[in-house]
Amino acid sequence: MKILVIGGGNMGLTYAQSFLRSKITVKEDMMILEKSPKKAEELSKKDIGTVYGEPDDCINKADIIILAVKPQDIDALFASIRPFVDPQQVYLSIMAGVKIETIANGLGAKKVIRAMPNLPAQIGMGMTAFTSSDEVTRIELVMVQNLVNTTGKTIYVEQEHAIDAATAISGSGPAYVFYFMDAMIKAARDMGFSNSEAELLVSQTFKGAVDLYNKNNFSCEEWIQKVASKGGTTEAALKSYINNKVHEDIKAGADAALARAVELGRG
Repeated sequence: MKILVIGGGNMGLTYAQSFLRSKITVKEDMMILEKSPKKAEELSKKDIGTVYGEPDDCINKADIIILAVKPQDIDALFASIRPFVDPQQVYLSIMAGVKIETIANGLGAKKVIRAMPNLPAQIGMGMTAFTSSDEVTRIELVMVQNLVNTTGKTIYVEQEHAIDAATAISGSGPAYVFYFMDAMIKAARDMGFSNSEAELLVSQTFKGAVDLYNKNNFSCEEWIQKVASKGGTTEAALKSYINNKVHEDIKAGADAALARAVELGRG
């Protein structure tokens, strides 16, 4: 199985490295197409497969082609690779908001899988939601899922609109977590902790809370009740969040991300 990643940015590089590290493929079957000569030269030094600068040198060699470019670049991408597309190739797109129909029509391809990964894929802790066109066979779908599983966990969704929702929740979600962590780190510094102490306090608190959640069957609401004693410090903080409608603001932010994902899909 020969794999071509189009786009040597963060996610393209993450996929190539994850596939090789997991031994699901070998570097002789791994290809990267990168239009930037400078970046292509940098990728060539990483020993992660063959790096190409032009599509006519590599498109027809691949069984699975991963589209890892910015959604704003789709018109240029389609124009450059469409002449070399084989309808039997499987195309996996991680371009936010770009619909399966848009990809199929733009490339003249039939077998299209649309996925939304997130940044923790870089350390094998990613979350990816994916769906596919009807022409993708079950064997091909399992094959692609096995590839993506090398970067973390995956869920298959039947309806494509759920990919936009996943973009708003898990795709953008790490930034929401970092935003909350940043506020807590700054609060800790204001309370007298050094920067390193504040970062350790907050990062270990987040890690411990998530691990605790994952290793038990309690809901978030139940865990909150276990931490928040009546009349205590946690209750005071939670009352402040409630009064300032933080919960509603977080949901509104996710809704704004969803609206943007849908907008990107409309071009």
